[in-house]
Amino acid sequence: MTLTTPTQRAFALIALALGGFAIGSTEFVAMGLLPNIAEALLPAQYAADPAAGVAHAGWLVSAYALGVVVGAPTIAAISATFPRKGLILVLLVGFVVATVASAVLPNFGLVLVARFVAGLPHGAYFGIASIVAGEIMGPGKRGKGIAMVMLGLSIANVVGVPAITWIGQNAGWRIAYGVVSLLFALTFLAVAAFVPRSAADEHATIGRELRAFRSPQLWIVMGLGAVGFGGFFAVYSYISPLVQNVTGLPESAVPLVLVVVGLGMVVGGVLGGHLADHSVKRTIYIGMLALIGALLVTVFTAQWVWGVFLGAFLLGATSSAIPPAVQSRLMDVAGDARTIAAALNHSAFNIGNSLGAALGGAVIAAGFGFLAPAWLGIVLALLGLLVTMVSYGVERRTDRRASLRSSSPSTGPITAPVPTV
Repeated sequence: MTLTTPTQRAFALIALALGGFAIGSTEFVAMGLLPNIAEALLPAQYAADPAAGVAHAGWLVSAYALGVVVGAPTIAAISATFPRKGLILVLLVGFVVATVASAVLPNFGLVLVARFVAGLPHGAYFGIASIVAGEIMGPGKRGKGIAMVMLGLSIANVVGVPAITWIGQNAGWRIAYGVVSLLFALTFLAVAAFVPRSAADEHATIGRELRAFRSPQLWIVMGLGAVGFGGFFAVYSYISPLVQNVTGLPESAVPLVLVVVGLGMVVGGVLGGHLADHSVKRTIYIGMLALIGALLVTVFTAQWVWGVFLGAFLLGATSSAIPPAVQSRLMDVAGDARTIAAALNHSAFNIGNSLGAALGGAVIAAGFGFLAPAWLGIVLALLGLLVTMVSYGVERRTDRRASLRSSSPSTGPITAPVPTV
């Protein structure tokens, strides 16, 4: 990889971040359009019980997230030996096709399948793009490289998701997904033009990548992402009905709340990248505690206009501050399997996405109201904090045992010195 000038590096990073922008748009635009999608694809259920219809439409969120969970490790392992730029371009073609299918397929079942397929390239794109961005940034700046790619996703929540949500509310949700497909096509052109060729790891093999799953720590850290971030997605998946039914604002206010979430994500993403390069452990702990605090603010203030906007900003900031640190930790505990570890970060978060959306929809459908997902989110975030403590506790015990073994005296036979005559 040869980029000789700061301008070339900047354009390459922007091209990779544009992919994050498009992915953020396709992943999160459904959050603000669930009532519209439910009314269009589930008309009978929505007419009889709007809450149940919205909860049912939330399966689209879960389907996309499950696609990420399945696709991230599978594609990352199979493609570990592929040239990285070419693989990124192939993944972007997959995004275009699946997003167009989401826009044009005629019924809920087929759109559900299309959303699952659209999620398949998600984790592999972010994982591989993060590795390339880290190489572009240079040694000691891995967290900033990861944050740069993720910054595109954060900016999507400031500009892309609110704008496309507004388009969906006024021109139809199918048009919204059509716009997203154009973003992926634009990203393809930008990556092709500005990202340099990056050879694959010549030592990588499918077996080496899959051996990462033998590490208990890998599973524990994935559990942190899955459970902890389920708390954020339990609320964010149903932000539109919360704003309209709890705060009492009109539908037109939903894009404004999404802008505030996105602004929080930009701030949190930049801060999280810098903090992760200083201390991964401290960033995860502080971030999880801050996420719990943001959920508490939402629970107790969402009925007021100022409260829902404050909660939205804090949720966005805390949710995006932690991913660079979690991805760095996954790459550390996975050893040589960098590609699959970087992708698994997004599998973990999207297990949380699917879990949060499904459980949030369940408590709404059970009649607990549109604020119930925030209470559920607090429980899930507390579990995520517990998983973090377990991860570092296991690490301390492992390091202590290794230290004791290295410092213990030899147990072999002791031979007395032979006296000199």
